[in-house]
Amino acid sequence: MASPTTLGPPASAPVRAAKTATGRRRRRPRLSAWIFAGPAAVLFALFFAYPLVASLLQSFTTEKAGTPHWAGLDQYRRMFQDPSFLRSLSNTGMILAVQVPVMIGLALILAVLLNQSWLRLRGTWRAVYFLPAVTTLVAYAVVFQVLLKTDGGLVNQLLGAVGAGPVDWLNSPTWARVSLIASLTWRWTGYNAVILLAGLQAIGKEQYEAAALDGAGTAATYLRVILPQLRPVVLFCVVTSTIGTLQLFDENYVLTRGGPDDATLTPVVYLYKVGFQQLDFGYAAAIAWVVVALIAAVSALQYLAFGRERRR
Repeated sequence: MASPTTLGPPASAPVRAAKTATGRRRRRPRLSAWIFAGPAAVLFALFFAYPLVASLLQSFTTEKAGTPHWAGLDQYRRMFQDPSFLRSLSNTGMILAVQVPVMIGLALILAVLLNQSWLRLRGTWRAVYFLPAVTTLVAYAVVFQVLLKTDGGLVNQLLGAVGAGPVDWLNSPTWARVSLIASLTWRWTGYNAVILLAGLQAIGKEQYEAAALDGAGTAATYLRVILPQLRPVVLFCVVTSTIGTLQLFDENYVLTRGGPDDATLTPVVYLYKVGFQQLDFGYAAAIAWVVVALIAAVSALQYLAFGRERRR
């Protein structure tokens, strides 16, 4: 008769087999997940993570006789002593201070109009106003370049028809800025209006009815009841518009190449000129990282400002 101790090992064999099977089942989902995520991870590492790290390292180097040398913070010090770069920052600040508020204001008005029940063909109008946002950047910039030509441009022809003299839209520093702001406003107002319209439609009709019962007029209803509830949507539009302005390249490069007299030069256009025309890639990388830091800082300040207002 077998002793009790001899029955121990055979009894533990099924337990070990069960544990092994459970371990295999756990490994299979992990393996299948990596099989599906692997290609995306490889592409992310090759085309995003590696260039990001490489550009950061390159911003601390300079080239001498075609060989990179460590330069520390020299490129960043050089940047803030560069009149062209400082001019590009001031141009961007001016565009940001003028174009974004005007565009968001027009988008709010347009969203309110498109939300009215008495408006016929509302779907058609929404599509019409959103259409510029899906137009190719370069294509619409070229169209504005043709419209704003000093000689033979449609805008100057219309001005001549009403007895006004021609305007040198793209060769005068002041009018070049006006042209750039007008083109940006034309393209992105409808895009922001559709987003704000979605926010308006999320507000229930009882909000309007309650304001009417309290005796509030139309302007008071929108200013004191509707607009505060739209603050998150407005914040999204302001932040994304700010990011787009700080990254501005296509429109002003096609329209004016950053001129005249650097009047429409922006950091990204200057980055392009430094990197691909002067082949100073270390300095261009430093400019790129300053633009990234500037976008993060301005976006954070806008978020904090809206959040502080919301908590009151």
